[in-house]
Amino acid sequence: MIDSLSHTDSEGHSQMVDVTAKTTTHRTAVAEALVRMTTATQAAILAGNAPKGDVLGTARIAGIMAAKRTSDLIPLCHPLAITGVEIQIVPEPALPGFRLTATVKVQGQTGVEMEALTAVSVAALTLYDMAKALQKDMTIEGIRLLSKTGGKSGNFFAESSPI
Repeated sequence: MIDSLSHTDSEGHSQMVDVTAKTTTHRTAVAEALVRMTTATQAAILAGNAPKGDVLGTARIAGIMAAKRTSDLIPLCHPLAITGVEIQIVPEPALPGFRLTATVKVQGQTGVEMEALTAVSVAALTLYDMAKALQKDMTIEGIRLLSKTGGKSGNFFAESSPI
């Protein structure tokens, strides 16, 4: 049984999956995270009044950089020639806070789910870091894969979020 797992060898040791024989296809993954905060903190960020500067712009750049560095952080991820990364940060009055989404694209032999999840996680952490002088008890939650397309396993679409 253990030798049938893709990330272990015949002796049960971890290994990177060999994707040599896999077909190159267009693959996309979208992930999201929520950052909850007070309405006052949200308003300060939107007004550009955070002590560290441009909270949303910095978080966006951090997410893009994180997607490109995923294989440096997650041991068994393949280094990928990512063809596109988009980070969206949208105010959500119902939280209150922000909904972050990361869309990552590649023309490759393996998917970009981990890159999208890493991108949105780092963007959320950066948003927290940039705004922590305003509020230390913000929460980061709901990190999840929303969708993935392409590849042998086909497409995946998560159920919609309650927020």
